[in-house]
Amino acid sequence: MTSLKVGLTGGIGSGKSTVAVLFAELGVAVIDADALAHELTGPGGAAIEPIRAAFGSEYVDQRGALDRARMREKVFSDPAAKRTLESILHPMIRAETERRSTQQDTPYVILMIPLLIETGEPRARCDRVLVVDCPESMQIERAMARSELSRDAVEAIIATQVPRAERLRHADDVIDNSGPPENLRPQVEKLHARYVVLARER
Repeated sequence: MTSLKVGLTGGIGSGKSTVAVLFAELGVAVIDADALAHELTGPGGAAIEPIRAAFGSEYVDQRGALDRARMREKVFSDPAAKRTLESILHPMIRAETERRSTQQDTPYVILMIPLLIETGEPRARCDRVLVVDCPESMQIERAMARSELSRDAVEAIIATQVPRAERLRHADDVIDNSGPPENLRPQVEKLHARYVVLARER
């Protein structure tokens, strides 16, 4: 049973997924909250019927999965709808994250939660908060490069996330991703060694 839970977070385009892969390559269990959300809202997922009840069948596609494009448009324009969707998904994601983390036998587990700070009380979900950080200008360029989102769309997403300074204020550990990709691995390996020691001391 895993004793130490590390919450990995960062703004859009910060490099969270890249860092998570590096931890996984070291044999660390990584639980991805976004992947869990996709499972829950996929065909026949546990969140589908509550979503149908709250929003109507037009938000469920022919496969029995969430119509992501329609829902994205809805929640961006309607804060109440966003809160409703979150009230359905967040408790399910938290419960499944907790269940999976207790099943791991690694010294520690990485919980990759993009909105860890935004959803409040990060300490209730993990023992340490690890923030992947880079300047906002780099976030925008990276997010545009990896997706088909426009600059305005990326900036709109950033505006819904906590400011960079606020995220860093919650951090126990920070990975600086403002440089070239090869700078990440040494930082991950250093933190890995620290987390193994911390897990043993618990």
